[in-house]
Amino acid sequence: MPAVPHKEPPLLFYKLQEMLKTDFLIIGSGIAGLTFAVKTAKRFPDKTITILTKANTDETNTKYAQGGIAVVNDAVRDSFEKHIDDTLIAGDGLCNKEIVEIVVTEGPARVNEIIAWGANFDKDAGGDYMRGKEGGHSEFRILHHKDITGFEIERALVEEVKRYPNIQIHNHWFVIDIITQHHLGMLVTKSTPDIECYGVYALNLQTNQIEKILAGITLMASGGAGQTYRTTTNPKIATGDGIAMTYRAKGRIENMEFIQFHPTALYEAGVSPSFLITEAVRGDGAILRNKDGEAFMPGYDQRADLAPRDVVARAIDSEMKRTGTEHVYLDCRHMDMEKFKTHFPNIYAKCKSIGIDVAEKMIPVAPAAHYCCGGIKTDEYGRTSITNLYACGECASTGLHGANRLASNSLLEALVFAHRCAEDAAQRIGSIGLHEEIPDWNASGTTQPREMILITQSAKELQLVMSDYVGIVRNDVRLQRAMSRLDLLHAEMEELYKSTTVSPQLCEVRNLITTGYLIVKSAQFRKESRGLHYNTDYPNKSKLLQNIVL
Repeated sequence: MPAVPHKEPPLLFYKLQEMLKTDFLIIGSGIAGLTFAVKTAKRFPDKTITILTKANTDETNTKYAQGGIAVVNDAVRDSFEKHIDDTLIAGDGLCNKEIVEIVVTEGPARVNEIIAWGANFDKDAGGDYMRGKEGGHSEFRILHHKDITGFEIERALVEEVKRYPNIQIHNHWFVIDIITQHHLGMLVTKSTPDIECYGVYALNLQTNQIEKILAGITLMASGGAGQTYRTTTNPKIATGDGIAMTYRAKGRIENMEFIQFHPTALYEAGVSPSFLITEAVRGDGAILRNKDGEAFMPGYDQRADLAPRDVVARAIDSEMKRTGTEHVYLDCRHMDMEKFKTHFPNIYAKCKSIGIDVAEKMIPVAPAAHYCCGGIKTDEYGRTSITNLYACGECASTGLHGANRLASNSLLEALVFAHRCAEDAAQRIGSIGLHEEIPDWNASGTTQPREMILITQSAKELQLVMSDYVGIVRNDVRLQRAMSRLDLLHAEMEELYKSTTVSPQLCEVRNLITTGYLIVKSAQFRKESRGLHYNTDYPNKSKLLQNIVL
């Protein structure tokens, strides 16, 4: 890459120089990253907190969370014990009970904080919170803001962040890789004691320059990986970047086989991402029906339409295969329409926009990749296996979700662990120095890709392979076929990466292929069916419960 000229440098150069070093570096601007930023800025007004996001600040998975946030704030009808039990049951034996207890019991204080920061949740005429109920929950405990809860939380957090001058948000920066000892010429393996994170290399999309950003503490809050699949509710940015770059840096990744498919995404042929029909609609009484109008869920589970998501998604998949259709239906026609319009105004408007009046017609729905229950392995304070690197939010595997995430637990997890990461990092930042000797990014010998089709076609191939072979129902033959094709895609993409200039499109596809590999490899290791991983060659659960760590 050409050097920035020293003679009469532009103002932008000074801005870049100012942000090349930071005390706290946050990758991602969703609920996890922004909460960590606010807490850290409050505690350390004299230290710099830098947030990097590859799109706009509010373009995150948080923004698209519809249903709400699960929290016990009704001591009369609900209890911590009930929420803990619901989470453990949904997780199908693989939750870390200690982590579940931490998240559930610390959750109310964290939710009260974001309410104090301006997040609004719906209340009834008497001023009490309106609580929803979703699949797997034994009580009404879901706080919500209509059907755009994530949007409301993101709005409140962005406004709160603006109050702190020591927080800098930099949009349109694509983080390429974590900087470790490897970049100092040292051999780094997974057995290397104390692999350390010194910051990141990131592509400034406004200047097309790759910068090294040195940091004392780095928080990975990069979100999920739904774009690994052809059909997903996730926005285009959900390409598994944080998980992939942590794996390349020899960090520990676990339980990637547990990809949650949301049972009810609006079916629109060829549309991606899919519009989410929140589980709260079924919580309010909507019924799933097949093409013949039959309510089929009671035949699959005694909890019927309020069974956990893994059960409902497999039931829908079974009905679609049995009847030869591409979707089933969600019947809301019997529901109170005024209440529906108040609680789910965006869903009502979206359906209306494509000619579906939910008072008269059923909504066509089909499962879509929604949430990654595995990810970067962390401890109870969000610490990863790489020193000075924390992980929080969907990219992290804390032990809360186990084999299947209980609905609306993810926003709560992000709040609790953002707090815990901030508390732990605060104790360590004073003893961490920056490594000035980190080399600049070496882009010598690279050229522009001759054909963009080499990148876009690889993305399409990956999504087809993952959707066809590593979806809701799997078997060993499909997994082996997927791995064979991913091996080829990986080899082709690594060759392209080494020989051409770095671009967001290239990096995203590279990360998607790595994430796909991790999903398949983890699925191959798990010789059982459990939670979100259903393998027809192993229809029964194993007696030996374990997490798959890569």
